[in-house]
This record gives sequence, structure tokens and C-alpha cells, in this order.
Amino acid sequence: MNTGEPQPGGPTKRPAAPHWSDRFTRGVSRETLATRPWLKPIAHRVLERQLWRLQHEAVARGAAIGIFWAFAIPFAQFAAAIVHSIWWRANIPVAVGLTLVTNPLTIGFWLWLAHQLGSWLLGVPPQVFPAEGARLKDWLASFGPPVLLGMGTFSLAGALLSYLGVKLVWRLRVARKRRRRLHIRRTPTT
Repeated sequence: MNTGEPQPGGPTKRPAAPHWSDRFTRGVSRETLATRPWLKPIAHRVLERQLWRLQHEAVARGAAIGIFWAFAIPFAQFAAAIVHSIWWRANIPVAVGLTLVTNPLTIGFWLWLAHQLGSWLLGVPPQVFPAEGARLKDWLASFGPPVLLGMGTFSLAGALLSYLGVKLVWRLRVARKRRRRLHIRRTPTT
């Protein structure tokens, strides 16, 4: 007879493992950040409710800021995105999340692509390898300008396209919901 209780010496039921997304988001909610002592001096700015809500304008700004800083600088992207999200009243989680477009796994690809684009924009053939016996300074001088131009182009174009893309997707989503709502009202019930 099974009473639902574990039998002595029998297997015990283990608690369910947390979902993988719970591990990812643990510690980044507005409420948990409010308890951090290192955040107390600037908490009144960073923890404003409007910077954490999913409002179409704030999300669009957050996307633009995140993509811009993902390509503009190779370090301190989170900090730059947070500061500019506060300044421009953008969604902080979206901005910080989109800076991860350029991460240690993808940065090589983005730098290569930026070099290709920058070389094309400058009208010079892209270099594959530095010249034999070239010093680091010479190598950086030949690769630097095309990469900087390419990454700058990615920053500006990506910010503009992500802003407009979020606005377009949001508008299409709202229009679809309106059509459904009107369609439901117009259909006769039997």
C-alpha cells in the first residue's frame, strides 16, 4: 500500500533542479540589485522602474545603446551601456544583454568582418597576413584603420537598425493584436 510518503530505506524524491534560465537570471532582477551594498550610492538612478520595464520606446533605445557599445569599445561595454541607458532613459537589461553580441567567442569574426568592410570602404585590398619581418607597430598601422572604420560603421548602423527594427516589430505586433481583437468582436457568436 502506497501512502505517498517515502518508505524507510527506499528512494527519496530529490527536489527539482532549477531551470537553466533561473541560473542565468539569478541576481539581476531589480529587487536583488537593490540589496547590493556597492550599488547604494547610485541605486536611486539605476533602479528606477522605467529603466526595467518593457515599454516600446525604452526597449528600442536599449537595443540601440547595447548594439552601439557592443561594437564601439572592446571592454567595459556593460558599464557604458548602463550609464547611457540611464542618460537616455532606456531599458537596462536589453542594453546590457545586447552588448553580448560581441563576446570572446564571436569577437574574432566581428573583427575580421570589420576589417573586410573597412578595407572596402577605404578602397584598399584587405591584408591577410602582415608583411614578412613587419613590426607590431607596422602591422597595427595597416590593420587598425580598416578595423576601426568597420567597427564604427557596425556601431552606428547597428544602433540605427536595431532601434528601427524594434520599433517596427513592436508596431507590427500591436497591429496584429488589434486585428485579432477586432476580428473577435465582429465574429457573430452562435
